[in-house]
Amino acid sequence: MRISRDKLNKMAHTVADTLAEIDEVGFLEDRNTIRQEARKALETLLNEEARIDQAARTKITSQRKIIQEGTQEWEILYRKYYNEEVRRLGI
Repeated sequence: MRISRDKLNKMAHTVADTLAEIDEVGFLEDRNTIRQEARKALETLLNEEARIDQAARTKITSQRKIIQEGTQEWEILYRKYYNEEVRRLGI
């Protein structure tokens, strides 16, 4: 999934702000550092998800039979291959 830089920054701000509101959470670094680390973590997760998505799509397109995206067969295969990739990566 592609998310714009602004949306990613907004999500990181939300994470940092939400953590700051929790009494049991204390920051060892300033809030900006926390926000930057949250942004890096979100970017990593989104990039990994994109790689898994692409691997599942590649497996579908490598089938002998042409399977149209949006069909029930495509959706079933996509879920199957997506879950296989997730298991393979140990996520």
